Amino acid sequence: MRRICVYCGSSAGAHSDYADAARELAAVLTGHEIELVYGGASVGTMGILADAVLEHGGKVHGVIPKMLEEKEIAHQGLTELHVVSSMHARKSMMAALSDGFVAMPGAFGTLEEIIEVLTWGQLRFHDKPCGLLNVRGYFDKLLAFFDHTLSEGFLRAENRSMLLCDTTPTGLIQKFERYSAPHVDKWQ
Repeated sequence: MRRICVYCGSSAGAHSDYADAARELAAVLTGHEIELVYGGASVGTMGILADAVLEHGGKVHGVIPKMLEEKEIAHQGLTELHVVSSMHARKSMMAALSDGFVAMPGAFGTLEEIIEVLTWGQLRFHDKPCGLLNVRGYFDKLLAFFDHTLSEGFLRAENRSMLLCDTTPTGLIQKFERYSAPHVDKWQ
């Protein structure tokens, strides 16, 4: 893997563990010579993660819509900052630049982004790993919901297994390295 996209918050969250996890993820990424692709902001865990990757000598590729750049939250010290026309263009470019996708704790945008690329994987638009960095059990209820969708017959076991999860960046990256996408038809 050359680049991993990380979806995370424009807020830092209520616990310092989230910022600590962003810094730890940065160290793991740079230790594996993996470049960061992210939303391009200088605030929240997004900014913490980008700054930490840069501090470790890594490369950071930000992708931000013009409307957010104009609100002066764009990170100006990145290796590369792509300014795009819309949120749709942002997500498309982030996906094209990346070899895998990680969601850290965040809110609506973070959840929407990881679910979309996971859906693309289910539809076999890509074979890239998708995972959750489950800091402080943040995603436990979401994982339980996905298990519920499985038991209710709306999700196949092979597709449920596509969403990787770990409580540590090291564990999650190791799962990414071993990942092999299932080749099942969603509609069977």
